Amino acid sequence: MSRYFVRMGYAVLMLMLTATVAMSSDQILKMSTTTSTQASGLLDVLLPKLEKDTGIQVKVIAKGTGAAIRDGIDGNVDVIFVHAKSREEKFVKDGFGTKRYAVMHNDFIILGPADDLAKIKGMTDAAAALKKIAAAKALFISRGDDSGTHTKEQALWKATGLTIEEQNKTIVKKGKKRDITFVHPAGSEKWYLSIGQGMGKTLTFADEKQAYTLADRGTYIKYKFGRDIPIELKPLCEGDANLANPYGVIPINPQKHKHVQAELAEQFAQWLVSEKGQKTIADYRLHGKQLFYPDAVK
Repeated sequence: MSRYFVRMGYAVLMLMLTATVAMSSDQILKMSTTTSTQASGLLDVLLPKLEKDTGIQVKVIAKGTGAAIRDGIDGNVDVIFVHAKSREEKFVKDGFGTKRYAVMHNDFIILGPADDLAKIKGMTDAAAALKKIAAAKALFISRGDDSGTHTKEQALWKATGLTIEEQNKTIVKKGKKRDITFVHPAGSEKWYLSIGQGMGKTLTFADEKQAYTLADRGTYIKYKFGRDIPIELKPLCEGDANLANPYGVIPINPQKHKHVQAELAEQFAQWLVSEKGQKTIADYRLHGKQLFYPDAVK
């Protein structure tokens, strides 16, 4: 009889453990987001608070915005958290996302070396600054990786009024090949270098070459003030409204992909734009500097 009760007890325990594991796995949300969001350290603050409040754990997949959106289109994740507003709105319009929630913003800055060959220091017109860089044929390093930063850079080049040409390129990230199409100034082969890398590597390379580049302010702060050997590049053009860098979160549409955890994704989005989520974003500092500003303050 005692053996029977032991076996029954063991069976009940296993059922409880199995149920616990199942519940835990059901609370894991897969999210594609930008390398800049992850590199800033913001998620290290946000996600533990989210889990404490909701029980939701988030598996973060960091990559460029273009690749993150592709993850959403393919149904590889439950939610995306990116920064290319026009592409995000198209993603929703095409039915891949349920809604774009405006979460936060910071800005882009044009960085360059202290000698500033193109003489753009103090400019607040980003397109005009890029036009001067082109006129000086000063070395410019582009991420060239279909990220939100790369998308913004291309829009700024188009705004210069310079002749623009289209290029097809295959980039390799984490062992995976991807074909992208992008634009850049015509006849810029000798001074415009597209490297197909994330923001951190682009900053490091541009610093080594003492070249110009476009960066999000958060990653710049980290590489300028958060390293034993800081980069030397300086913000030379900033403050243009066209350098705004808004971030949005979008749950994947379950009508496109039935397997996505739509309820958890919606709960995650609602928490981000809640008073607590927005305050966490506003209060986050890196080396004493505010990196993001909330966009859904109630």
